[in-house]
Amino acid sequence: MKELTYFNGEFVEPGAKVISIDDRGYLFGDAVYEVVRVVNGRCFALSYHQDRLYRSMREMDIPVKMTPDDLMELHEILIEQSEIKDGYIYVQISRGVAPRRHAYDRSKLEPQMLMSIRTLDMEEVAKLGEGVKAISLPDERWGHVDIKTTNLIPNILAQTKAEKKFAYTAILFRDDICTEGATSNVFAVKDGILYTHPADHRILKGITRQMIITRIAPSLGITLIEKEFDSEFVKNADELFFTDTIGGVIPIIKLDKDAVSGGTPGVITLRLREGLEKLMEEGLA
Repeated sequence: MKELTYFNGEFVEPGAKVISIDDRGYLFGDAVYEVVRVVNGRCFALSYHQDRLYRSMREMDIPVKMTPDDLMELHEILIEQSEIKDGYIYVQISRGVAPRRHAYDRSKLEPQMLMSIRTLDMEEVAKLGEGVKAISLPDERWGHVDIKTTNLIPNILAQTKAEKKFAYTAILFRDDICTEGATSNVFAVKDGILYTHPADHRILKGITRQMIITRIAPSLGITLIEKEFDSEFVKNADELFFTDTIGGVIPIIKLDKDAVSGGTPGVITLRLREGLEKLMEEGLA
């Protein structure tokens, strides 16, 4: 079992110096990316991630040079060659290489593609099910976080502030409305009903979020409403949790200085986490 890196058509050593200093991804964060879970030697929900990747490329005006089938095959090759059973695959596509200039000439740029496969510490992932601490911070990101770009400075600053306070991550608020987490989506439970922010330009349409909304909550008979809610609603929620590709459903047991659901993972949250884990074990293309 070994971690692998693939760049523009060939395997290279992890950490190899292969990216040009004129790559627009390096200079401007002018790139898009995806992170896909590998479960039992298979990609989970890869078609959903690919749909989002290609949408991000269209929104960013980055030419699509690879078919979904070819990209799917590359994911399978990385898993086969690495022999990694539980991990994740990172794929990044930048606009290309050119002398530093803000505007770009689409006809003169060739997108650059980087992929890597890494192992996951499954004990650490399982530990997230015991619950995490979060802090509240203002949402200072740009106006189209629905596009999954590598330009993540506000997320990085928020995540660093959270970790300095020994929190897992931060819940973000824009004009007192809860949008999402610094690295994840946010759900709240009140009176047995599940709430999350609508999938508009103010949040990233997370793949795990989609699994909860379209598959797991309906299968468990849990009512879900996509609507905006404010900090007061969050403060009075019976349960709170994050969703992301790596951690799945992550119970929030403390927000700032206050305990959530008595300081233990909520019943509905745990049901959803178990439902997601079952779906991942069963597999989803």
